[in-house]
Amino acid sequence: MAAVTLPVEPGRLVVKIGSNLLVDPTTGTLRLDWLAGMAADVADERGAGRDVILVSSGAIALGRRVLGFPTNRPLVLEESQAAAAVGQIRLSRGWEAVLAEHGIVTAQVLLTLEDSSNRRRYLNSRATLNALLGRGVVPIVNENDTVATDEIRFGDNDRLSAQVASMAGADLLVMLSDFDGLFTGDPRRDHNARRVDFVREITPEIEAMAGEAGSVASKGGMRTKLMAAATAMRSGSAMAIMDGSVNRPLTALRNGAACTWFLSDADPATARKKWIAGMKIRGRLIIDSGAEMALGNGNSLLPAGVVAVSGEFGRGDAVSVRNRDGREVGRGLVSYSSADARLVLGLKSSEIKSRLGYPARAALVHRDDLVI
Repeated sequence: MAAVTLPVEPGRLVVKIGSNLLVDPTTGTLRLDWLAGMAADVADERGAGRDVILVSSGAIALGRRVLGFPTNRPLVLEESQAAAAVGQIRLSRGWEAVLAEHGIVTAQVLLTLEDSSNRRRYLNSRATLNALLGRGVVPIVNENDTVATDEIRFGDNDRLSAQVASMAGADLLVMLSDFDGLFTGDPRRDHNARRVDFVREITPEIEAMAGEAGSVASKGGMRTKLMAAATAMRSGSAMAIMDGSVNRPLTALRNGAACTWFLSDADPATARKKWIAGMKIRGRLIIDSGAEMALGNGNSLLPAGVVAVSGEFGRGDAVSVRNRDGREVGRGLVSYSSADARLVLGLKSSEIKSRLGYPARAALVHRDDLVI
């Protein structure tokens, strides 16, 4: 079958992979053949110049069998954390092995809900992902089940994958599921249920189509996938739900496999800028004419161009950038606290370390975090 044109051609994509696809329920071990096919798909995407992030479930499913926990009931929190601690090693080792065969370096990234809701930790996580992708690494992301409490848990990797797509500025989130899309009813019970091919808005009618979680091993159901779709669409990412059980699912998607597409009216960069523009301002940075010109040319704001700092703010807070006349020329997320910003204002990048006593970011406000 000839490859088809996708509604969205991603430069960066996130792929969410559920436990049921990765782990054989009978043996509690990795499905190595499926894993190898997925690795070949990732290699093809990387070979075409696209960044790939994998949000991979499976740690608890792999670890619970090793520890002898029952497979016919949900685990309590401490059992899940113990199973995750054991299974995460096996999961990471599996991904590392199959991707290494294609010359791809992998990295393990463990996140909690707090990492995306706290702006400082959000920026740290975003910077880490961008640094890894810039080096051609494929991050393997999972929830940090070993240390997360109920209060800081996503609870499922569907919503985590949407947050990762938003954090990384991905164009596309591919949700590999047990079903080949969203249906008007449960296709296991309703033979008249039909697949919805395109969704441009999560309406109450769309929400009513969602079911519940399908198994003990998988916490996510269609309801959590719709929650993920809403998050992805707000951040400017498209999302596809497809049957992931086939060998080489990304190839199948490019060849026209049945799926449901959730399409956003915005792109990730525009959605992020809109989000930043709407944030509450915590302080002001006054800049000189040279810095104002540099920002107009699409550059980051460096300390050398800042002449004054007002207000009290922390790293990751939103600040107003103004010229000497007091006119606002932009808004952005600041990379320094107000105290450190005052220490480095007017300094060249090479002078920052000696003033602060530690190496810091060159940009006071990075251009990706700046709205002009």
